[in-house]
Amino acid sequence: MSRQAPWFWYGALLLAGATLYVISARLPADLPVFLPWEFHWPEFLATVLALAWFTRGLALVGEPPPLWRRICFVAGVLSFYIVLQTRVDYYAQHLFFMHRWAHFVLHHAGAFLIALGMSGPVLYAGMPDFLKPLVTATPLQRTLDVLQHPVVAPALFVGLLYFWLIPSIHSYVMLDADLYQVMNWTMAINGVMFWSLILDPRPRPPARLSSLVRGALILAIELPQMVLGAILSLSMTDYYPVYTICGRVMDMTALNDQHLGGLIIWLPGTLTSFAAMIIVLVNMRLNEERAERLRSSATRQN
Repeated sequence: MSRQAPWFWYGALLLAGATLYVISARLPADLPVFLPWEFHWPEFLATVLALAWFTRGLALVGEPPPLWRRICFVAGVLSFYIVLQTRVDYYAQHLFFMHRWAHFVLHHAGAFLIALGMSGPVLYAGMPDFLKPLVTATPLQRTLDVLQHPVVAPALFVGLLYFWLIPSIHSYVMLDADLYQVMNWTMAINGVMFWSLILDPRPRPPARLSSLVRGALILAIELPQMVLGAILSLSMTDYYPVYTICGRVMDMTALNDQHLGGLIIWLPGTLTSFAAMIIVLVNMRLNEERAERLRSSATRQN
């Protein structure tokens, strides 16, 4: 997309979306696995606009992020698209353990990669000028201050995970297409917000939190996830009969399905927290070394 972001490109993106919408509505079972099972405009627009603004922003910012951060951001955005807009979403609606893999991507792995990308300034530079005041508006910034408060952020991160897995709520949501979308969006947005708070490489200030507080938040979310994963992976009670009602697309028992889902909450979630802790410690050390070099330089000049 050019520096002027001509409306021609937005028209082309809308045309591509309309094409996917028509073919997925008419031929859902005949499409390859990488095309939408159920096309949804919000997910499509969020993906293509994020990538378009990111591409345009790279040409506009003075100092773009390193290549590895750019790769992380693009991979994270594409991972969201894969679990929400390909045949993976169909399997996530008919297998509990696939549902947990999808939410692991939305809440952990994909959100983790997007946060590592540190591409907020690039997206801001690439978006249309008329949208920029909305991003910097005081109400939105104050809302972010509340949601990323060191007490609210981990409570919300764990709370959403537990809330959507309350058996009665989960069964209701899985049978309601609109609530299903709300569940996915809240998990994805919350994941990006939380990991962006934790993986910010800057010291405080300008970062919201110190390295010590970030480490404490990682520990705060870890134990509740392990407990939930252990309960689901070891229990002999089928808490989610909705998948039997909808019909599992693989030949497996309800308990095996639930046990695999619990292990996904338990083990990959633990590894993500472990990786986050390593990154926080590395960033802390790098910031200390940078501050020491600045102090040494100032001393020599004096």
